Amino acid sequence: MRDLFSGIYPGRRVLVTGHTGFKGSWLALWLSALGAKVCGYALDPPTDPSLFERLRLEDSLDHRIADVRDPDSVRRAMAEFEPEIVFHLAAQSLVRAGYRAPRETYETNLMGTVNVLEAVRHTPSVRVCLCVSSDKCYENREWEFAYRENDPLGGYDPYSSSKACAEIATAAYGRSYFNPLAHERHGVSLASLRAGNVIGGGDWADDRLIPDCVRALAARVPIAVRNPQAIRPWQHVLDPLSGYLWMGTLLWQHPARFTGGWNIGPTAFAGLKVAQVVDLAVQTWGEGSWEEQHDPHAVHEARTLRLDCSKAANELGWLPAWDAREAVIATVKWYREFYSHSTFNVRDLSLAQIEDFVASARKKEIAWAAKQP
Repeated sequence: MRDLFSGIYPGRRVLVTGHTGFKGSWLALWLSALGAKVCGYALDPPTDPSLFERLRLEDSLDHRIADVRDPDSVRRAMAEFEPEIVFHLAAQSLVRAGYRAPRETYETNLMGTVNVLEAVRHTPSVRVCLCVSSDKCYENREWEFAYRENDPLGGYDPYSSSKACAEIATAAYGRSYFNPLAHERHGVSLASLRAGNVIGGGDWADDRLIPDCVRALAARVPIAVRNPQAIRPWQHVLDPLSGYLWMGTLLWQHPARFTGGWNIGPTAFAGLKVAQVVDLAVQTWGEGSWEEQHDPHAVHEARTLRLDCSKAANELGWLPAWDAREAVIATVKWYREFYSHSTFNVRDLSLAQIEDFVASARKKEIAWAAKQP
């Protein structure tokens, strides 16, 4: 495991914001398995059950409960830990929650990002900073074309526009303070990474398709589906995380070359309709059903969204290790194990899924998984 990503992570000091969330917990687990010294900065786990707690991560890293909206706290934590690499994942990550709490969404996603970048600017130890964003940062025109990194940013709703705002702020810091042309002066490499609809074991958030599916399946009631014809760039959580970790490697090795914004998602036309995902979830679970429950008063959600990730494929050598169908199957199997065994060891199964994922990446000869000589 430690030879992955060109072997740069063993012993490296890495700070992860949002480490108690779904994606952050998987990233903290993988970094720990790679041998990194991890500091996590986040609010208390946002759900019950909590993947962070079930992985028993608190004892394996420098665990700090604090708010990314507090600039002094962010700067103090960074100064004390002295990270070399920063992964900024802390966010309000739900579209419907953004409608309910727009101010908190903008404060967290925009000003939280500014607070992290300011802390990086004043922490001499940091060499690499990666800000994790979303496919929803683009101005969605509901067309069939996949969005590229140079397409206009925007956002119909508070969540989506808050991510576009964060992207604009990150780009401004990249030009003003961390310009790659002046890297010898400031010493920091900055990139933003835009993922698709991420799924995987351990996500219990409300208003998300797979958690809604498994809750209904476990309770043996029909799955309520809001938008069965919507298309999303579904990807297993380990795929974007492999992109984040690989980008960390490349920025470490080539500080001025790979900065800026990057799409890290499935191939452009690999998205599945919601109905196809739910059918596959039911099939993998072994029983269950679903029914459409259209709400005429529902808030706006995009029907079609695709990412063009050819830039990452061509310039980074990064590709998905699992396609959308494999992602859904692996995810539902994880939950099936969780709900079937009272003594279920979340950490062991999650590490086993990482090993299976690495094996798939090596079979496809993806660059980050290459064995070191």
